[in-house]
Amino acid sequence: MKAWRRLAILAIPLALLACGDSATDPGRSEPIDLALPWVVASPESQGMDAGAMQDAIAHAATLPRLFSLLVVRHGKLIVEEYFNGNDAESLNDVRSVTKSVVSTLVGIAVQQDHIGLDESVLDHLSPSIEGLPAELDNITIHDLLTMSGGFEWDENTTAGYNAWILSGNYLGYLLERPIVDEPGTTFHYNSAAVHLLAVILQLATDEWIYDYADEHLFGPIGITRSSWEILLDGWPNGASGIDLLPRDLARLGTLWLQNGRSGDNQILSDAWVRDGTQPAFAWTNGYGALRDQSYGYLWWLTRSTRAGPAHLAWGHGGQFIYVVPGKDMVVVVTHDWRGASSLTNELAVNGLDLIVNHVLRAAR
Repeated sequence: MKAWRRLAILAIPLALLACGDSATDPGRSEPIDLALPWVVASPESQGMDAGAMQDAIAHAATLPRLFSLLVVRHGKLIVEEYFNGNDAESLNDVRSVTKSVVSTLVGIAVQQDHIGLDESVLDHLSPSIEGLPAELDNITIHDLLTMSGGFEWDENTTAGYNAWILSGNYLGYLLERPIVDEPGTTFHYNSAAVHLLAVILQLATDEWIYDYADEHLFGPIGITRSSWEILLDGWPNGASGIDLLPRDLARLGTLWLQNGRSGDNQILSDAWVRDGTQPAFAWTNGYGALRDQSYGYLWWLTRSTRAGPAHLAWGHGGQFIYVVPGKDMVVVVTHDWRGASSLTNELAVNGLDLIVNHVLRAAR
């Protein structure tokens, strides 16, 4: 049985309505203060093709299990659509989007000198956790951020994520695995290793991750509601445990779009955003509408879309925060993934197609 921690629900002010409907693209915006309510504007006022955007929304309405489609351009909320019983007050379980939240929090902790990228996993876990293998001294924080810790792991097999989450021994299940690759050299998508990183973050800051997030990330960018899954051993699930409002997913994406700034405040260093959105490996692959896809600091990267390079937070079953710097845009898509095990690949493909081939097509 999962235990859940619910943060207090605070009143959310109504978004301000932007005035003016000029079809002229106002160009790249100055960083908005993300702690303020969203300013709502029409798509055409922010340089979008209104007809193409309506076509994208109509297409979205046909997709199975779609929960939300939100588009932010030039710092204004220009599309906000909900489906299948979801609404603006619904917390959405966004699975591995959690990993990109953890990346952001680790970046803040690095700024605050709690963690160093070249520091070893062993240094941060010992002596708080006993009986650790000496090989952990060769694995760095940077390795965990780039999914290259070297552990024997295949996320999608019977010994991968599902076995890990059912084990009840979340750290031991990973740490008992042999190291089969030189740390820092080989990408293996590994949720358990990101959970380990979240545990290290909590040990380094001496705060539960949800409290640290509230103080240093969520509060400063206007996120007042969230939920984090608490695992059976008492640690919050750092791999896939967070629920957020779609509007707040857009806040996180806009923080990365704005190079870590919220108004005049530098919440996350621009160097972290720059480095974290550079490919950590030479390989690229494709998936659905994505081409030349790679990986940074717990963010997926793509270089060849109609709108240019993008980085995206990507969760199981079609949960996306899609950040497109060249178009000054953030697109959020969420789906109802529960009970849809045979459809989760379809949901992800549909979500990426909606973003790349429909929403971005409307961007002038």
